Amino acid sequence: MLSDVKLHVKFKLFALWCSVIFFYIYGDYFELYQPGKLQDMLTGNTVFGPVSQGILLGMSALMIVPALMPFLSVALPAGASRWVNLVAGTLYTAIMILAIRGGWHFYVVFGLIEISLTALIVWYAWTWPKDADR
Repeated sequence: MLSDVKLHVKFKLFALWCSVIFFYIYGDYFELYQPGKLQDMLTGNTVFGPVSQGILLGMSALMIVPALMPFLSVALPAGASRWVNLVAGTLYTAIMILAIRGGWHFYVVFGLIEISLTALIVWYAWTWPKDADR
């Protein structure tokens, strides 16, 4: 029989956010192979309009939160970590539900996995054990 170690919910959240970030990166990378995507990037067009500092700042802000969540999940006190994960997990689940509509099949698959992972983040945060040993 194999032994298993009980992981604290903070480490589970850490791992889930790391997985989410990898799916974001790979989904966006593979999207560049869609015909016209790279040309749009080279000509300065985005789904939000022409490239500007404001557009890039907004897109960066959207990715800063999930990129910080692995650290915040383990570094914040339990109560703050729980609420930050509840809010961020819910927000990024909703964003991905909106983003995958009309996407190519690979993007929809990645999106469904991202939705599952962020929903799992919400579930772990919502059911955060009161017992300090978990």
